[in-house]
Amino acid sequence: MPRMLDVSDEVRAEIGDEEADRLLVGDDAPRSYDCTSCRTPGDPENERTSTVLFVGEETAVLAFAHAACIPSQVVSVSEEQLQGAVRSITGDSPAAPEGTAAPQNTPGGQAVLGITSGLVLIGGELHPALVVEPTAPIARPGSDGPGDDFLPLLIEQGFIPVTDTSELPALLGGWSVLLAAGQLHAVLQPGAEGGGQVAWWQAHQALSVTEGWRTAVNKTQRVLVYAAPVGSIGQQPREDLLRDALDKAAAAGKLVAAAMPLAGTPGA
Repeated sequence: MPRMLDVSDEVRAEIGDEEADRLLVGDDAPRSYDCTSCRTPGDPENERTSTVLFVGEETAVLAFAHAACIPSQVVSVSEEQLQGAVRSITGDSPAAPEGTAAPQNTPGGQAVLGITSGLVLIGGELHPALVVEPTAPIARPGSDGPGDDFLPLLIEQGFIPVTDTSELPALLGGWSVLLAAGQLHAVLQPGAEGGGQVAWWQAHQALSVTEGWRTAVNKTQRVLVYAAPVGSIGQQPREDLLRDALDKAAAAGKLVAAAMPLAGTPGA
């Protein structure tokens, strides 16, 4: 019987009609799989399944995901990221401890950002969150002054200042969070002049998140992204301490936030 497999037009264009048709009739599709987003088992004969094609500079890898997690799509990643995704898909990638921060260079090498994943309790519900904090002051492009323009730059992009962490941040259109193979790969922002999304932050090595974080993001289908200037949050070993640091940053007027959908899901 035909499998409940979704091959988007962009994936078909990359793999060709012959391979796409073979997938749809079940010749090359797996009988079961681990969802490339939430990492729980999937069955393409009994539940809608998306084909997700990871494309690097030299190679491409076809993976599968629950259609409820992410739609069928092509995801462009660096060759290094692609190899990390392959390790994740095959189960060879070691998990990072909870609360691990991953400082990485932003595109262009102008700043170094640290990203920490955690769960934030709002309205009695746990929400998946990312906390972004530079390791040094962020200057406005073209500026040679000593000031820190990190928060003003984000506010100009649509982030909202946070005064109360018990309120949900508004959804930021055009931005999204790329979670693939159960790991965090990038935070994406709108491209210039209406182009496709580009990486605002991109992991050099995919950042593992906890099972609880994946469960929460599969439920909400969006991620709360908080940002604060250097020295405002720090690397907190527990989520209760992370929340305390967020509360203090908000009280000091040093916290902005936005909610973002998973990459490939429609913005609001």
